[in-house]
Amino acid sequence: MKKITAEKITLEKEQVLALRKYAEEHKTKATIQIINSFLPFIGIWILMYFSLDISYWLTFGLGIINAFFLVRIFIIQHDCGHQSFVKNRTAQKIIGYACSYFSTIPFNYWAKSHSVHHKLNGQLEMRDIGDVTTYTVAEFKEFSKGKRLGYRIYRSPIVMFLLGPIYYVFIHNRLAKIKLPAFKSAKKGVIVNNILLLTAFTILGFTLGWVKFLLVHLTILVMFSIIAIWFFYVQHQHEHGYKQWKKNWDYVTSALKGSTYYKIPRVFNWLTGNIGIHHVHHLNPLIPNYNLKKCIKENPWLNQFPTIIGFRDSLKLASNKLWDETQQRMISFREFYEMEKRGLIPVPIPNKSNH
Repeated sequence: MKKITAEKITLEKEQVLALRKYAEEHKTKATIQIINSFLPFIGIWILMYFSLDISYWLTFGLGIINAFFLVRIFIIQHDCGHQSFVKNRTAQKIIGYACSYFSTIPFNYWAKSHSVHHKLNGQLEMRDIGDVTTYTVAEFKEFSKGKRLGYRIYRSPIVMFLLGPIYYVFIHNRLAKIKLPAFKSAKKGVIVNNILLLTAFTILGFTLGWVKFLLVHLTILVMFSIIAIWFFYVQHQHEHGYKQWKKNWDYVTSALKGSTYYKIPRVFNWLTGNIGIHHVHHLNPLIPNYNLKKCIKENPWLNQFPTIIGFRDSLKLASNKLWDETQQRMISFREFYEMEKRGLIPVPIPNKSNH
């Protein structure tokens, strides 16, 4: 059985140029977003603290709401990393670093890894930086029983959507594991971020009481990590996505086919900074989140290419585990083993792309 590649998407020059105006900053919108993100977060945090005297379940419910506001704060940080939220470089850094001490995710180091994700999204040679590790059917076929088990555990719901997000926020982002030369200078920022967070947490812990402080803040951070990873998963692990070896990979096709348009209720779209309009964000990451909705409304042709998915259908994506190059889609482990049983998995074709 021969491997096939996704049909390449080619845009007209006018279509590409039409998106440029949405990459312009809007200082009033940016200022309002900062205010209506940080003030509610701080206000709900205080309510959570006092609600502990009533019931932790009340605190937990407020924590879920506040986790979404932290997602909104993180989207501001995310846009500053793309240099899109505001154009002034000094303001970008001040806002981005301020957000990072709320999200706990180091600003500069994370922005660099996220930049790699944007530049190489869906490229099978680069699946270990800023992405969810996804193996192909042919690769999984060659795994030993032990390695198959390890990957199955990694892709299990409890690891992917609970333990993994917690590890990512609390441990992964405290370390600087990427060895590429471009990340060398950013590693200092990770250390500084850790020291400042430890200092702030220590002061708040002694001032407010360690038990109460941790119950409030850890609840928010855990829920934030789960929400953030879930959105990232839905945006790139859809069935008819885009994954190619470097020799066949295309940026525009990767942006429009490799990213979903996650249509969710308006309030959640607002809370998550329009990040559900992910295909447009990947096509032009210089468009700030507050302009994405206007962009897609005025350019309906953008919806011709991506997978458009609602919340209920997005739940089904949790079963997507492996990329099948012959069908150009994600499949479940059950599908894989059925194919293997019937001898339908092709012999791996050596990848001859230049690494």
